[in-house]
Amino acid sequence: MKKEDMDFYGLYADRLEEIQTLMITEIKNILDSISTDSETALAEHIKCRIKGSESLKEKLSRSGLSETPECALKNLSDIVGARVVTHFVGDIYTILELIEKSDKWRVKKIKDYIANAKPNGYRSLHVILTVPFGIGEIDEINTEIQMRTIAMDCWASLEHQLKYKKTIRNTEPIVSELKRCADEMASTDLSMQTIGMQMIRIWLFFSTAQMRSLRKKYTSHYVPDILWLCSDDNNSFFIPVKADCQTI
Repeated sequence: MKKEDMDFYGLYADRLEEIQTLMITEIKNILDSISTDSETALAEHIKCRIKGSESLKEKLSRSGLSETPECALKNLSDIVGARVVTHFVGDIYTILELIEKSDKWRVKKIKDYIANAKPNGYRSLHVILTVPFGIGEIDEINTEIQMRTIAMDCWASLEHQLKYKKTIRNTEPIVSELKRCADEMASTDLSMQTIGMQMIRIWLFFSTAQMRSLRKKYTSHYVPDILWLCSDDNNSFFIPVKADCQTI
């Protein structure tokens, strides 16, 4: 935490850092409970931050609230925030189920902007949590976890940059184009999810001892509707083809 932020939060600063550590640790534990293998990990990366004092004051001002740490802690939900970026849409809901079961916090609210995208095309899943605080008269505070795919995160980062370029006057065409891009990326996300699920099924199918034996006997095997699996006895690789059955 920067010095100016430490000064603003005052006696609450240390507790906020403890909550930041708690959140990042618990999220990592949740992800590790699913897989510790980087090849099968659900999250591409995770971040956690305490909101900077200047950004916090601006948000309080926009909301017509007093620019004090006490007011922020009582009224805002993203002073401590984490972001989990996943490979697939389905991974987000898998992680959500485990977040809901954790005893480190209480889930207060879920805002599903994936199922119900914002008008500008923004997609993400926001989980508002209530965590114990216990400093002064503040018993608990709200924090937030945002979850999105790599594609959603890419779009949100670009949209954020463009939104703050004050020199652009006529933003209507840009807003419209961003919305179109968001919809296309959402479609791509679903396609990647389908491909990922198909590859998991194929892996499960060919991972049994019997199938390993068959792979050594045959040089190719047709997998309906998705791809060919080719084997050279030791190594397997995927070749996308049309859905009709062909011979390699």
